[in-house]
Amino acid sequence: MNEKLINSLMWKAGARFEMMNWVHYDDFDYEKFAQLIVEECIEKITNYNLIPGHSAKWEDIYDIHARLLQDLGEELKEHFGVK
Repeated sequence: MNEKLINSLMWKAGARFEMMNWVHYDDFDYEKFAQLIVEECIEKITNYNLIPGHSAKWEDIYDIHARLLQDLGEELKEHFGVK
């Protein structure tokens, strides 16, 4: 996992980190944490780098769409550090 990103999202959701890797969850908002993860995914999707001006035959659209979704899935895995 991308620990830096996850820790940042946890911090924004109320987790507090101290020395020796202790984490305090007293004020942790799990719903906010989930919302931040979804927002991070939406950010990746809306900023996905498509090739401008790309054209294709109608019969190729499905294959292109499937490849783009697969690429986007890989981008999200990489972004969150999931293997």
